[in-house]
Amino acid sequence: MKKLSALAAIIQLCVLVLVFPADAVTPDEVLDDPVLEERARDISAGLRCLVCQNQSIDDSDAELAKDLRVLVRQRLLEGDSDQEVVGYIVSRYGEFVLLKPRFSAQTLLLWAVPAIVLLGGLAYLVISAGRRGKARTGTPLSKEEQADLEKVLSSRDHDS
Repeated sequence: MKKLSALAAIIQLCVLVLVFPADAVTPDEVLDDPVLEERARDISAGLRCLVCQNQSIDDSDAELAKDLRVLVRQRLLEGDSDQEVVGYIVSRYGEFVLLKPRFSAQTLLLWAVPAIVLLGGLAYLVISAGRRGKARTGTPLSKEEQADLEKVLSSRDHDS
């Protein structure tokens, strides 16, 4: 019975580890002011770890991510607004640091490509459907072609 309850406890622990997202923020980084800490977490959730690239800096254990988290908190303590903090980080690391890129002239292609691909696919489907429709209907045979066809078909019937 003890083995069963120990196994159940291990399974529960594994499930908890898998369900809750990893939080790389260490206690020494956390701000004393809960409002500023909440703002820092909101900003950090939208910034990409430049090492991991598919994680926010809040979720990454990389040293650079930690440095960015500390920088965000320093800027907030200095009185910067959320937009000023993000602007400062973007000015140092570029637009790539944003998990959700802004719409601008530089990112126009990034935002337009999905629409262009979708429209291109729809155009292809319409054109190919039109071609199939024409191939099925075809052009009618002339009287001479019809007579030749009947002659071939009748000779084939007599041969068999």
